[in-house]
Amino acid sequence: MSVNKLKNDKIRIVEYPPVLMLYNLDPAWLPAEIEESRQAAQVLINALRQQGHPVTEACLEDRDLAGLLRSYTPDDFIVFNWCEEIPGFPHSYDLIARTLEEYGFTFTGADSKALAFSQDKRKVQQRLDSCGIATPLWQIFPSVKTLQATSVPINWTTYPAIVKPALDHCSLGVTRESVVWSAPELASQVGHVIDSFHGPALVEEFIDGREFHVTVLGNGRLHVLPPAEMDFSAFEDPRDRLCTYESKFDPQSKAYNLIKLHLPALLTRDEQEQLTRVALDGYRAADCRDYARLDIRLRNGVFYILDINPNADISPDTSTSMAAELSGLPYGKFGSLLVNLTSRRHPIFGAEVDEMM
Repeated sequence: MSVNKLKNDKIRIVEYPPVLMLYNLDPAWLPAEIEESRQAAQVLINALRQQGHPVTEACLEDRDLAGLLRSYTPDDFIVFNWCEEIPGFPHSYDLIARTLEEYGFTFTGADSKALAFSQDKRKVQQRLDSCGIATPLWQIFPSVKTLQATSVPINWTTYPAIVKPALDHCSLGVTRESVVWSAPELASQVGHVIDSFHGPALVEEFIDGREFHVTVLGNGRLHVLPPAEMDFSAFEDPRDRLCTYESKFDPQSKAYNLIKLHLPALLTRDEQEQLTRVALDGYRAADCRDYARLDIRLRNGVFYILDINPNADISPDTSTSMAAELSGLPYGKFGSLLVNLTSRRHPIFGAEVDEMM
């Protein structure tokens, strides 16, 4: 079904096709944020070059992605899609992929349809439910009008619950206040999310259990990297036992410093098999391609998918890259593997690449 250890002698990377490294920098960001993003892109660029790939940088700093791409020929490159969004244009993740498709580029990661799907948590939940994959109980509130005059959300009685923006990712809008314990708290937080993020709110049953980040690689034949566990044992309050935006991106925050990562996670054989099966089912259900990370929680013997992240962050300090290294793929080889997975779809390079494993 899968493996937890990728053997280097089973991965044949026969070519080092040229890479067009596409990433974005937003002039509206703080200077420190711009520099951090630029350095992260450069680390991957250098790693790919050291592996043998010629790499050309393509930095998007305005809204004219089409104009930027017109400088390059699709037959000459594999595009490494490191582009998070078009500057100043929120929720444009899928538009980047759609533009690459329209101009005939072959690029890493999910296609535009899968990216658009993954951004809409309502559609993801519906798909998982239809596939019989365990997810928390959930409900979408598209506007404050869906709240009763008493400010009690309609037909929601399961607590604790968690409230998230339904159309954002990277834990945007997720704070310790997102976990609520009563109908009035829920109504208030739903209203806050709708007003602040100008979109619907997703309400879920809060699964207070062990959390795992599981990376899946491949197309067709899939491979599961060693799962990482997020250790929340430093916190007694369940409101703190979650991965918030602050815990991921603010080094000064308490959560950033006290949430520990265990890699590989300690699991029984049965738990490992169940987790692997759920991760593979979720990857396929979301039409992921090349790689993705799934956030999954365990409670009372059931693994629940919380989120599916196509084109997950693969900076060196992420659980995905660390799991790859644990599996025998240092950073450069991991990046090169993703390029070679992608190159099979390229009209020229694809004929020269053998199947992985």
